[in-house]
Amino acid sequence: MRTTPVSASAPTVEQLTAVEALRLMAGVPVGRVVFTEGALPAIRPVHFLFDGADVVFRIVADQRLAAALHNTVVAFEADEYDAVDGTGWTATVTGHATRVDNVAEITRLDGLLPRPWGPEAVLFRVEAEIVTGRRVGY
Repeated sequence: MRTTPVSASAPTVEQLTAVEALRLMAGVPVGRVVFTEGALPAIRPVHFLFDGADVVFRIVADQRLAAALHNTVVAFEADEYDAVDGTGWTATVTGHATRVDNVAEITRLDGLLPRPWGPEAVLFRVEAEIVTGRRVGY
């Protein structure tokens, strides 16, 4: 429930360029990977980073989840919202997810990501094929 009113100004929605969406996403520590599991949509929060324009994230090793993600189209979303002033943004990368199996690549990326939320983790890469975003405010 909101305790502080937002501005009485008319709400605004601004479409972000792909460059701006990626820049904003790179500034937050956690995003959400959206995929299909058992023919239903599923979402998992993950730490992530950008490797070029690709999103790289680590998930706790789970055969079912890894199988649901590998070689499939996924969406990856990150956002930020200020509940006091009613402003924020959301950005989404859509593309093919692949498991990172190259040992040198795993070693390089592993040192850049925060510790995983479990004992064993698997790295995935999402090639940014579609990038969209919106900024909202008053």
